[in-house]
Amino acid sequence: MKKGDFIWGALFLAFVAMLAVPGSRAAFIGFTSAHPLLGGFMKFGVLASMGELLAVRVGSGDWKFSTFFAVRAVIWGLFGILITMIFTVYATGVTALLSKGLLPGGDSVLAFAFFTSFLMNTTFAPTFMYAHRISDMYLDMKAAGEKDLSLGNVVKHIDTASFWTFVVKKTVPFFWVPAHTLTFLLPGEYRVLAAAMLSIALGLILTIAKRSKSSAA
Repeated sequence: MKKGDFIWGALFLAFVAMLAVPGSRAAFIGFTSAHPLLGGFMKFGVLASMGELLAVRVGSGDWKFSTFFAVRAVIWGLFGILITMIFTVYATGVTALLSKGLLPGGDSVLAFAFFTSFLMNTTFAPTFMYAHRISDMYLDMKAAGEKDLSLGNVVKHIDTASFWTFVVKKTVPFFWVPAHTLTFLLPGEYRVLAAAMLSIALGLILTIAKRSKSSAA
């Protein structure tokens, strides 16, 4: 165990404790409900960045900030705003499809949660995750001193085959669809928060998979 382990764990537990205490939970939910886009920015900016730190710790054995860490945190925050809007778009759309009988399930809460998760993760999610791969690769190449930072050159450096075979074909059906089905069973005010916390788990999954691939090689 390292000092950073205790610091990261203490920060995470402090956040969980804030949600566990009725007074602070009500204040937090009240603020994020009144300002949902700002709330989405804050949730992903903080929690997803913590996930990146943890992923680096698992992957390298040390606590260290990735290059352009602050920029990456802002990008996560902007993605948080987008995800907040997307959650509303898909939840509203699936509700309409169920009410019109275009999807089976009627008033079933489980049907609503599953179809919202399934449609969102098979249409929006791959595009979103690939966009995040592009932003990450751009910053990695910039940090390495790469001169050609055009979109075409950045995309050339992405392992698209691995993205398709692992991220899309494995994490989408076996992790994201079930996880977001549970997320959409929650009250609306907790959904974006749950999605932000799930980003920590995804960071760990991607890191473990990367290490397994390196070991196999």
